[in-house]
Amino acid sequence: MIPYGKQAISQQDIDSVIKVLKSDFLTQGPQVPLFEKKIKSATQANHAIAVNSATSALHLACLALGLSQGDVIWTTPISFVATANCALYCGADVDFVDIDPSTYNLSASELEKKLSYAQQHNLPLPTIVIPVHLCGQPCDMEKIHALSKTYGFSIIEDASHAIGGKYQGKPIGNCEYSDITVFSFHPVKIITTAEGGVATTNTIKLAQKMALLRSHGITRDDDFMTEPSHGAWYYQQIELGFNYRMTEIQAALGVSQLTRLAEFVDDRNRLAKRYDDILGDLPIILPKQIKDSYSARHLYIIKLKLAETKLTHKQIFDTLRVKKIGVNLHYIPIHIQPYYQALGFRAGQFPIAEEYYEQAISIPLFHKMTDEQQETVVQALKDVLL
Repeated sequence: MIPYGKQAISQQDIDSVIKVLKSDFLTQGPQVPLFEKKIKSATQANHAIAVNSATSALHLACLALGLSQGDVIWTTPISFVATANCALYCGADVDFVDIDPSTYNLSASELEKKLSYAQQHNLPLPTIVIPVHLCGQPCDMEKIHALSKTYGFSIIEDASHAIGGKYQGKPIGNCEYSDITVFSFHPVKIITTAEGGVATTNTIKLAQKMALLRSHGITRDDDFMTEPSHGAWYYQQIELGFNYRMTEIQAALGVSQLTRLAEFVDDRNRLAKRYDDILGDLPIILPKQIKDSYSARHLYIIKLKLAETKLTHKQIFDTLRVKKIGVNLHYIPIHIQPYYQALGFRAGQFPIAEEYYEQAISIPLFHKMTDEQQETVVQALKDVLL
């Protein structure tokens, strides 16, 4: 089976992990701060807070921005459920904005329409908007940021797919157009720490809040304690926090992987361009790339022109799997998940997202993919669709 995504682990990565295993620190040692320093350099952000998953980073980002009961976030229905769930963890509500039919990202135009309608009809406006850079391609962040100034919401960029990508020539994660950006380092992402995530921000108070909450709300900093220290052993819990810390093992792997970030992203773009060149004659819609961006190319999503084939979406997907092509689908619209249906969402509310779901397939794309593997994928698509 040719997988849709796969990590690339080198001997350098293995040696870095073994070195930590032989050291005195498996948690809370020098590697996590080093990884954070490297992330700051890669993104040009002022602060980076490493955690055990991107889901944890999303949760901490919402808490740092003060999200709570009575608030609402708006996000895209085409994402993994964690993007919406992070609001529910805070006791807040969730709503969605339909996607752009070309990029599959949250539509800035639909966002503007929904904000205007909500304001005119005295409906709740979002406390936070979470655009998701699907496949690694950035959303229209300049327009979303401008809307935030008019309507007074904060912005968390869910850049789980996008480390190493660029927007307007600058690294995604620099937070020029957002309060916080979140990255994922799951094994199928651009780089991996096995599991792990990070939040970047340019605001020191947000960084301090997230750092505090990732470790039980405990501090040893005299500046934050309510009374003088009792001694070298002393700490205080000043918030209700969580155990969201990244381990030294994960961080060491991340530090090593970051040395090849540009290589990974360049190779993914080369492979994606090759797909563009050799898939054009098939009854599919190729992924569109917008100007002023450089996608990290986490995924290569095609849309099927089902009217031009004799097979259903499911039949095409299943036949490709039988042919050992590890296709996948990113994502089932969040609002049609049973849990969200129980919250009151219904099919038909976000029609562009639902149409996308009925046609989309993610085909294999990963750093170590060979030309032969790519040709096998293309031939399988031709066999099924022509």
